[in-house]
Amino acid sequence: MKNINIVDTQILSDNWYTLKKVVFEMTGIDGATSILEREAYDRGNGATILLYNKENQTVVLTRQFRLPTFINGNDTGYLIECCAGLLDHDNAEDCIRRETEEETGFRIDQVEKVFEAYMSPGSVTELLCFFVAAYSSDMKLHDGGGLQEENEEIEVLELPFEKALNMMKCGEIRDGKTMMLLQYAQLAGLML
Repeated sequence: MKNINIVDTQILSDNWYTLKKVVFEMTGIDGATSILEREAYDRGNGATILLYNKENQTVVLTRQFRLPTFINGNDTGYLIECCAGLLDHDNAEDCIRRETEEETGFRIDQVEKVFEAYMSPGSVTELLCFFVAAYSSDMKLHDGGGLQEENEEIEVLELPFEKALNMMKCGEIRDGKTMMLLQYAQLAGLML
């Protein structure tokens, strides 16, 4: 295990989220010490969920514009994803219930946490909590779509599970968290 000592931290940007430049001393296994600099983007931790209906063999996903994908070559900038959001000041379960209702229009009570993962640990501090929850049509309160005051324009998609798996295979679904939850659902037999 390497020994780490933070030497200096500078805030490079505190506009949308916080970008820090960190200088640290690291002692390697061989005992040699190095001074390194890295940048880390802190956007807070988050939660994501896959809504599934075993009886109908469907899942609820969303489609929304993601600027980083657009500037990285995604022609439209739109991604198909599982519902997700930042924790802000909530715990992960309260966050995902709130985000699910805002984005999809479904009010869910029972959620199951299945794992946690760092999504881009080379540069982003975010730890994401992954959930699954069963849904039914009687849980639908409104059309969803996100919050207007946050300029969210989210399209809600109810898709056959097999179609979602095929969309992942052919590249229509390219969001990491969504791919992980779809594969989890398949491996865990949620639709059986």
